[in-house]
Amino acid sequence: MAQIVTGRKKNLEELRCLAMLMVVVLHFLGKGKLLGDPSNAEMSAVNLVAWGIEAFCIVAVNVYMLISGYVLCESSFKLKRALMLYLQIWMYSVGVGIVAALTGLVPAAEVDTHYYLSLLFPISMGHYWFMTAYFVLYLMLPLLTIAVNRMSKEWLKRVLIMLLGYFCVLKSILPVRLEQDGMGYDVLWYLCLFLLAAYIRKYGIPFLKSRLVCVALYVGGCVLAFAELMCLRTLYLSGGSFGLIMKISFEYNHIFVLMASVGLFGLFLSGDGEHFLGRLLSRIAPFVLGVYLLHENIGARYGWQILFGVNRIQSIPELVWKTVLAAMTVFVLGIAVEWLRVQIVKLIGKLLGLLPCWCRLVKKVEGVEQ
Repeated sequence: MAQIVTGRKKNLEELRCLAMLMVVVLHFLGKGKLLGDPSNAEMSAVNLVAWGIEAFCIVAVNVYMLISGYVLCESSFKLKRALMLYLQIWMYSVGVGIVAALTGLVPAAEVDTHYYLSLLFPISMGHYWFMTAYFVLYLMLPLLTIAVNRMSKEWLKRVLIMLLGYFCVLKSILPVRLEQDGMGYDVLWYLCLFLLAAYIRKYGIPFLKSRLVCVALYVGGCVLAFAELMCLRTLYLSGGSFGLIMKISFEYNHIFVLMASVGLFGLFLSGDGEHFLGRLLSRIAPFVLGVYLLHENIGARYGWQILFGVNRIQSIPELVWKTVLAAMTVFVLGIAVEWLRVQIVKLIGKLLGLLPCWCRLVKKVEGVEQ
C-alpha cells in the first residue's frame, strides 16, 4: 500500500482502487457473517453466492502487495516516508479508536488496557495486521533492493521457486494443515510477493503480455478456489474429513489465489489508464489507504456492516445490491476522511515550520536520506 506521489502509473492506480473496493467487500461479507459456515449442511443460497463473490475478491490483498513490490523495487528507502506512514496509521488508530470507545460503538467491557495499547502501538500490537506486515517489509527495503539488483535473472528465479514452493505450493497440495503455515497473513508471504513483482518488473513474464491469458488466470483461479471449497465441503459432509483445511483455497498464499492475483495484476499492467476513469482514479489513489485504516479500525471493524442491514439480507438480489452499496459508500467516505486528514497534517506542518527546533529536526531527517 505504498503511497508514491510521483511517477504513478494510472493503470496500477486503477487496480489499487479496485483492490480496495474488493477489500471492503471481503470485510462486509466475512465480518458481516454472510458467508456462513461451509461445514453446515444447511447453508443457504445467499451464503453460497456470498462465497462466490468472496472468491472473485480474495485476490485483493495479494494484488496490493504486487503493486507495492512493482513500485518499490525500483525505489530507495525514505525515512520521511516511513515516518509519515507510521503517523498516518497512528492517527487513524488513536482517532477512530477513541471516538468508538467514547460513543459506545465498542462495548465497555472490551475497552481495556489491551484496547488502548492497540490504539497507541498499532504496528507492534498488530492493530492492522496488513500494515504491520507492510511496515516491516518497508523497513527491509534497503536490503531487498540491494538483493534484487545484485541477483541475476536466474538466481532471482531460483529464489522465487524455492520461496513459492515452500510458502505456497506445498500447503496447496498437501491434504493436511501445516503448523507453520501463516495463511498469507505475515511479512514472509509479502516478501514472496515483493520478489515476484520485482521479477515481473525487471524481466517480465511472457504470458502476462496476453490479456486473454491474464483473464483466464484470474477467472480460472477464482473458480478453482470456489470449486475446491465446495469439493472439500462435500467430502466433509459425507465423511467428516478435511474439516481443518476446508477453506484453505481462500487463504492468501494458496496457489489458486496467487494464480488469480497474478492474472488480475497482469491484466492491468498491460493497460495504460489513459482514459477518464484512469485519470480520475489516479487522483483518488493516494487517499485509498485511508479507506482501509478507517473501516478496519478495531473500534469499527465489526460494527459498520450493521448500518447497511447486513443482518436482514434474505435474498440474492438484496445481497448483491447491499454489498455494492456498502463497498461504494465506505470507499467514498474513506477517501473523504483521508483527504481531510492530509489537509490537517499539512496545516500542522506549516505551523510547526515556524518553530526553529522543528526545522532543525526536519533537516536532520532529510540529511539521513541524502
